[in-house]
Amino acid sequence: MEEIRLQKYLAECGIASRRKCEEYIEQGKVEVNGKIVIELGTKINPQKDQVKFEGKEVRENNKLVYILLNKPIGYVTTTDEQFGRDKVLDLVKVRERVVPVGRLDMYTSGALILTNDGDFVYKVTHPKHEITKTYTVTIKGIIKSEEVEKLREGVDIEGYITKPAKVKILKTDTEKDISRLEIIIHEGKNRQVRRMCEAIGKRVIALHRSKIGNISVKDIELGKWRYLRKEEINKILGVSGGRSF
Repeated sequence: MEEIRLQKYLAECGIASRRKCEEYIEQGKVEVNGKIVIELGTKINPQKDQVKFEGKEVRENNKLVYILLNKPIGYVTTTDEQFGRDKVLDLVKVRERVVPVGRLDMYTSGALILTNDGDFVYKVTHPKHEITKTYTVTIKGIIKSEEVEKLREGVDIEGYITKPAKVKILKTDTEKDISRLEIIIHEGKNRQVRRMCEAIGKRVIALHRSKIGNISVKDIELGKWRYLRKEEINKILGVSGGRSF
């Protein structure tokens, strides 16, 4: 078997995206044949060399899995939790070592994909691929048409101007003094939707990601999950035919 770059091997084994694997290597978390390796140009022969990540042996996993979880509020998407909080990995019990694709904050519910396919993680999370995410947002106050237009055009969130978004009003309730919106974005900045709403002076009181691409969690109970089908994975990536997973 030909030698391949260490970060590519780690990604193919489902550790994380290739870029994240490069970070792990530089942080000294990866060993090859008993020695810590920090050089990104390192190549290995998977049939001869022993690779360990955080002390555990890494092996090629021929079975790639793609899981769609309807995340409840109160769970964090980090894999290494230092504060004893509930993790989304506690909800998904599978033999394969899966990682979340992107993040949802602790107080946001909804669609979250977990997989052991590092290249898929990269494709879905990288902004250049423009995978859409659809959110249902409940905010305090009655939103004005000019505020909706600002969200559509892009707002300043701490020095960054968001890309144009699709925004529509789903409901306004003057008695409860709330508005419900649907916001569709293809970026993934930290707490982006919350910060977008804050930029127009509105506080988010409930946030749910209903779709990733065209894949919805409407038929999945909160806290439950299912495997994605091949055609759904292709839909998320915007691929039609010719792609094999």
